[in-house]
Formats: sequence, C-alpha cells, structure tokens
Amino acid sequence: MTVTVLFFAYLRDYTGGAPQVELEVPEGTTPRAIWALLAAEWPALEDQLLRLPIVVDGKVVDLDTPVPDGAEVVWLPPVGGGAPDPGEPGVLRAELTAEPLDAARLLSEVQAATCGGVVVFVGEVRAEPGLVGLEYQAYDPLAAAQLQAVASEGAARWPMARIALAHRTGRLAVGEASVAIAVACPHRADAFDCCRHLIDRLKEAVPIWKHEVDEGGGRWVEGHMYRPGGGASRD
Repeated sequence: MTVTVLFFAYLRDYTGGAPQVELEVPEGTTPRAIWALLAAEWPALEDQLLRLPIVVDGKVVDLDTPVPDGAEVVWLPPVGGGAPDPGEPGVLRAELTAEPLDAARLLSEVQAATCGGVVVFVGEVRAEPGLVGLEYQAYDPLAAAQLQAVASEGAARWPMARIALAHRTGRLAVGEASVAIAVACPHRADAFDCCRHLIDRLKEAVPIWKHEVDEGGGRWVEGHMYRPGGGASRD
C-alpha cells in the first residue's frame, strides 16, 4: 500500500527541502515502521521525529496505530498558530486563509444589538532589524479543524459570545495581519476575557509554524509542543 508523509517547518531542513514523500509499505504498517524508513533515508530525522506528536489523516495517533492505505502521515513540529459549523452556538467564522485578513468584516459579523461589548484583536508582523517578513505554514486539514475547535471552546465557555476569527498562511510583509479575532458579548469584561482566551488557545492548539525571513535566508521560530486539549499558553 502507499502512504504519504508530509513535512512541515524545520523538518524540511532535514529532508533537503522536500515537502513530502510517498512510501510503499506493507499492509498494517505503523508510524513506528514509517519512522524507521524515514530515519534510514534521512538519519538526522531519527531523534527529531521520536519527540513529536503523530497525526494520521488529521487525527493524533500513537506509534503503533495501523496506518490505512492512502493515508497522510505527519509528525508535528512545535507550533507557533474552515468553514464554521452553523450548529456551534456563537461561532460565526473560524477561517484559515491565504488571503489578506479583513478585521472590519469580522467586526461587522459579530456586532449585534444585544452586545454592548465588542473587542477586536489583530496580530501584525512587527518591524525588527533585518526582518523582511514572516512565512506562516500550516497543516491545513488539522489547522482548520483546530481553529473551529478553539472557537467552539470559546463559545461554550462564554455562551453569549459572538465569535469570528481568521488566521493567515503564506508570506506576509511587515505590517500585514497574521491573525484577527472579533468577539461581541453583552458585557465588555466577557468580551475581553473571551478574546484573550481565543488568541492564547489558538497559539498553542493550532498547528501553524512561523518562519522569519531576513536577508540571510531566515529561521524557524522556536515553538512549543502541540497541545490540542490545553496546556500553558504563550504570548
């Protein structure tokens, strides 16, 4: 059978820039066996992969879970950063996009006569010495699902909140927005708390990697381990 292994962020440095590889493997192969094949091809990957979470077709698994034919297998490096489900209360938008973000659109979507407190957060690429821009790379199927999960988590914790959020991928110049969140609640304290919770959870629970681009080439920003269900947040 055939499986496809995808590489993100600094893992591509170990594969000579290859974003993916297709492997012919026996039926019932596990991530442990795939890990051994990858280590034989790229020895420097062996220690790297052993420490990272494994995702098969968008779901986190362990090393000994059988992999189905045609599956996508991903080892998730530490992370920096869909269509909404209309059944989720209060979630109006949870979007991963390569297009420029429109915070005004998100604001207009959450505003309502019943909400007296409206908070908008926009994260932009800040100017630093030598920095040309940032490149955001995501494992799209899982990142889109996790954006929705983070938004739904916020809606469950603040049942009266109206939530819209979006995260950008691709190459961004200094001053461009990488993430935008709008929250409307009946009271301002809830709107502030919900918005802060959403950006903190987005940073820890959504598999998005950040590459700083400078005149010398750049570097991957060091992150933390993928925590879909919680953990310490990072500003």
